[in-house]
Amino acid sequence: MAPFDRTRAGGSVPSVAAQGTWWYAAIAGEAADSFSARVRIRMRRACLAAVLLLTLAYAGLVLTATGRRWGDAVLAGRLADPAVARVLREHPSAQGFGTLTLVLAVLLLAAVGVLRKRYAHTAAALGTLAAALVVALLLRHYAPGPRFVDASGTPVPSGFPSVPAVLAAGTALGLVLVVPHRLRAAAVGLGALWAAALGAYGIATGHHRPGDVVAADLLVLAGFTAAVGFLARGGKVRPAPRRGLPPQRFLVVVPLAVLAVAGLAAGAYLLGGTLPGPGPVAAALPRTAHRCGQALAAGTGAAVALALLGMLRHVALDPEPVPYRRAAADPADPFAADPFADDADPDGPGRGYPDDGLPPDPFPEERDHEIS
Repeated sequence: MAPFDRTRAGGSVPSVAAQGTWWYAAIAGEAADSFSARVRIRMRRACLAAVLLLTLAYAGLVLTATGRRWGDAVLAGRLADPAVARVLREHPSAQGFGTLTLVLAVLLLAAVGVLRKRYAHTAAALGTLAAALVVALLLRHYAPGPRFVDASGTPVPSGFPSVPAVLAAGTALGLVLVVPHRLRAAAVGLGALWAAALGAYGIATGHHRPGDVVAADLLVLAGFTAAVGFLARGGKVRPAPRRGLPPQRFLVVVPLAVLAVAGLAAGAYLLGGTLPGPGPVAAALPRTAHRCGQALAAGTGAAVALALLGMLRHVALDPEPVPYRRAAADPADPFAADPFADDADPDGPGRGYPDDGLPPDPFPEERDHEIS
């Protein structure tokens, strides 16, 4: 049980007025008894919400005929968009560069955790990423859905969810577990911007549909909220002090929020006019649908990162700092490590200790300096 979840003698839980609140614990330094439980409940609800949204995205974009037609329009729109065609033609090595950045990002995630000696949290981040990849592969091979074919009639394997998007979003959100609290927003924000760019590029190349990238982001969010919930269940979380918004967070979080709001708003607005009906498709519809899909994918990736950062804004996953350090002990003298031995009575029952034989209180009560 964590020090923030201690109960009274006898097993009773203090009242809310007696135990205070977690934000008071972050400011005053007092431990709130229900902090770990609140974090655990919050993460559990977020995980269930992410799974529900993933189910809705699968049902709406894969199982329905309208969703499949919209995905086909997005794929056709990349060929009708001259800007996308020009970028893909002028930069043919961008796909290899994206794969290289994925590998380097996973190595960076592991290196940061190992250098900070956060072995348990690093294992949790990599394990959650691996579990998300396994679930994504199982969904791609065994989830019921239609079989897609290309223009020549060749069957195309399902890309729901996108494995590269799972790797990118999982690496970005995995930094939550290994990066210090003061650098968390900046690191995760930069990683989310990079992951959103890779997701939009996957749609531009035609390897994935917008629903594949959206589902990958929601799958990763569900995995890491569950991981933080397990850490809270084991008492591995503590309140973080409230601080203002530093410049490095401001310069990253604000663009991330703008991308999330603009991407989701533009994508939802364009989606209302690009859902194809059973009749013939207009000539300008595929290009608009393609831009709508990219906006939705980028906005979802940014919104997922903002949601996790918001839920963990005042939650620190770092170990609690030690308030003071005792001097090095002499193996031949077990009482040499007591920093208060000089003020004790040498003739007492314990050498270097007061008459009761117990070590003195490191924070003695001084009534002359007591704040009333």
